[in-house]
Amino acid sequence: MNLSAARSLVEASLERMQALYTRPVFDEWVILTPSGKHSGVLAYSGPRLEEFRKKLPSDVEPLLAQLAGRNLTIGDFEFTQEGDGTRHDALIRLGATSYLVCNNLGHSMAEIRKDARWLKAQAAFVDLCEKFRTDPLEA
Repeated sequence: MNLSAARSLVEASLERMQALYTRPVFDEWVILTPSGKHSGVLAYSGPRLEEFRKKLPSDVEPLLAQLAGRNLTIGDFEFTQEGDGTRHDALIRLGATSYLVCNNLGHSMAEIRKDARWLKAQAAFVDLCEKFRTDPLEA
């Protein structure tokens, strides 16, 4: 999958999650590639691009701590309970060197999961993961 298709798929999936949850599950997301010929931020949606770039290393720490020692395959994901405020809540491996990182700036995953509607929204999140598992992002 190319970057344009990946971006459209992410946007559509997050809109579906919002419809199922009846409010945004994630109000900020980014497609990153930490290595390769196009390393860095490939796509961003949210209210704080400049702040995001500056705070990325500290904001992604809770997720990275949970992933320590693990090797995610394409389509695998992780959530953290420690992702409050600007710290990121979820990560999906999209391709060989690319990841989707999602965040809710107002609520942690612990708060989001308290609402029973999360179960329906979670199904849309898993569908997104499966689409990348079958057609990875080529970045």
